[in-house]
This record gives sequence, C-alpha cells and structure tokens, in this order.
Amino acid sequence: MATLNVKNLPDALYRRLQRRARRQHRSVAQEVTHILATVLSAAEPTSILDIQGLVKELWQGVDAVRHVREERRSWR
Repeated sequence: MATLNVKNLPDALYRRLQRRARRQHRSVAQEVTHILATVLSAAEPTSILDIQGLVKELWQGVDAVRHVREERRSWR
C-alpha cells in the first residue's frame, strides 16, 4: 500500500480534518482516504465539448430561430 505525505497543510484545515474524522469515528488517515475515495470515484462532469454535435441529425432542416420563437409563444 502506498504512503502519502502532505506538506504545508494549513493548521486550520488540519483541525477541521481532525474534527471530521472524530465525528466519523475514524483516524485522520482513514478520513483522508475516505474523502479521496469518495471524490475520485464520483463521475466527472461531462464537458460541453464532449456533447458537441450529439443529436445534430435531429435538427437538420430546422430553423433554430423560428423554433425558439414558437417555443416562447407556447409559454404564454
């Protein structure tokens, strides 16, 4: 198992980490591991660049300005 050393951790941040670990009945090292695992296992947000052109075939031949205008009229 790897070892992680963190240098220059602000005292206030370390105290918050200690309090959080205590509330969760964990050591500071266990809490750091838990936080990192939680954050790193979360799905990363999709970039707008990843969805570029995703359904372009659905919009072929559609006048976007007209479509938006009609949608806005339907809100009234």
